[in-house]
Amino acid sequence: MLRPKCLVQNPWRGPRNNGQALQSGFTLVEVLIAMAITAFVSVLSYQTLSTAITGIESARGASERLHEINRAFTVMSRDIRQIANRPVIDEFGQLASAVSGGPLARDPLRLTRSGWHNSTGAPRSTLQRVAYRLEEGQLLRLTYPVLDRTTAIEPIETVLLDEVDTLEFRFLPTINDLEVDRNQSIDRRFWQENWLAEVGFTNQLISPPAAIEMRITLADWGELERLYVMPAFE
Repeated sequence: MLRPKCLVQNPWRGPRNNGQALQSGFTLVEVLIAMAITAFVSVLSYQTLSTAITGIESARGASERLHEINRAFTVMSRDIRQIANRPVIDEFGQLASAVSGGPLARDPLRLTRSGWHNSTGAPRSTLQRVAYRLEEGQLLRLTYPVLDRTTAIEPIETVLLDEVDTLEFRFLPTINDLEVDRNQSIDRRFWQENWLAEVGFTNQLISPPAAIEMRITLADWGELERLYVMPAFE
């Protein structure tokens, strides 16, 4: 008679795996290293994003500044290129030349310009009196509603540019004195810093210059120059 076999488990053998791998957790050192790597990547990503945002804002600011400069130069160029030889009566009742300017003048530049657009058909001239001045780092454009004015007529001030250090104009009496070398450098021996009628003579007029040179110094862009040659005035 056969007896059934008794299966005796070896106490020194571990439990069967049944095809499943043993699982083990992370150690504290591994967790700390993972956290440190995550923090480093986060800081690096933040710095990269911050640098990119700063660069975008800087480029946007430079673009806006360039737009402001171009707009101001466009306005000034339009005024100077449309100078009209029309004297005016100033606020003191004296006859003033169509163009005047320089350190000894009331403003760095005053002029009478044509082409004042009249879209509403108001009963006024298309000529306009314009002045430029520098106050507290701001380039101002002053316009007058009438050519011949009194002390009661106040100009309209418009800020064209900020952060302006200096504003200078020079005037050339005749176009024959305009000399430019191969390097586009202007010979300034014949240029005048002031364009005024002789002092002491009331109601004396002076014709517009043949050319006007503008030099403006900006805090961020440095010195900029523009040269405007006037048409022949009658």
